[in-house]
Amino acid sequence: MSDGRRGTGALVATALYAAAMGWLEAVVVVYIRSVLGFSFRAPVPSPGDLERLLARAPWLIPTEQSREAATIVMLLAVGWLAGSRAWSRFGAFVLAFGVWDIAYYVGLYVLLRWPPSLVTKDLLFLIPPGPWWYQPVWVPVAISCLMIAGGAWLHRRVEPAAR
Repeated sequence: MSDGRRGTGALVATALYAAAMGWLEAVVVVYIRSVLGFSFRAPVPSPGDLERLLARAPWLIPTEQSREAATIVMLLAVGWLAGSRAWSRFGAFVLAFGVWDIAYYVGLYVLLRWPPSLVTKDLLFLIPPGPWWYQPVWVPVAISCLMIAGGAWLHRRVEPAAR
């Protein structure tokens, strides 16, 4: 198809996949918090809390790192499938990453009523070069919005079927 439906359809499917993945990851966090005995409304553990938690559950960091790595692989795979050229695939990956991240925070809010506001701090990624620092939730959400817009633009600009 050269009327743009293939390109748009691929991005819509990519966004739906990423949104479902974000929801699933929020559910996983609910389970992890429950297993570790955290209150469902408690704030994200501080660096000192994390050190105490790791003494109790040394499996946590490698488990979380593997989950985060698997997430990136899944987003890369769906981005690859959404495009036919390297830059359109990258654009779809970037869009998927942005949708996934926002869906994750929406899922956490629906399930836990967390974060209570966009200025609430969260620990971002545990995979190297991290752990990344605590940031207000609005920071990854704003970056994700830019990623969605930029990824869609890049995919549509490069993908021949999207013209």
